[in-house]
Amino acid sequence: MLVALIITCEIAFWVLLAGGLALRYLAKMPRLGAVVLLCEPALELVLLVVTTLDLRNGGEPSWKHGLAALYIGFTVAFGHYTVKWLDGHAAYRLAGGPKPPGPKYGKERIVHEWKLWTRTVLGAAVAIGLLQAAVWYVGDAADTSSLQAWQFAALRVVGIQALIAVTYSIWPRKAPKETAAEAGAEAGADAEAAAKPLVEAPVDAPIRKDRVDAP
Repeated sequence: MLVALIITCEIAFWVLLAGGLALRYLAKMPRLGAVVLLCEPALELVLLVVTTLDLRNGGEPSWKHGLAALYIGFTVAFGHYTVKWLDGHAAYRLAGGPKPPGPKYGKERIVHEWKLWTRTVLGAAVAIGLLQAAVWYVGDAADTSSLQAWQFAALRVVGIQALIAVTYSIWPRKAPKETAAEAGAEAGADAEAAAKPLVEAPVDAPIRKDRVDAP
């Protein structure tokens, strides 16, 4: 049951996301679209309540409860980020909005990867906290080793993301030569435009005879 609910929540997440963005930018109903997007946290709440009730009714702690905790944790950490990222791209593609900035190279990409690691830490912390609460709730009434195994799984995810961020820090991704050349050309054009005077000096006009003072 829990696995089916997790799959349902994941599908519902993307359905609500697509529906909310379609309402905002295709149907031109931004308020209704925002309301639909705000319904997404209710999915994690439903999953949390069902998981708790399952344990309360005597359900044996298993990998299903661990998967549910991990899903909730990482949805809390990355759900809003995903919605915001897709909303920016939908505004650009469908409504003529500005192109979302994307840190692709150099220092910006390094900072981006460490921010993702911070979100991963948040997701893991939420998941580990929920799993530990389940361990305390069950107590000695059942074997909780599967829940503890999922806690270590969350820590492994944090380690993997940290390794990715360290890799980008040691070997930063460099922009291709074409991109660098284009950026240099744009910078040169901006500098030339900035150096150009806003108002050109007027050319000396010939003196009209009718403007000459009479003797």
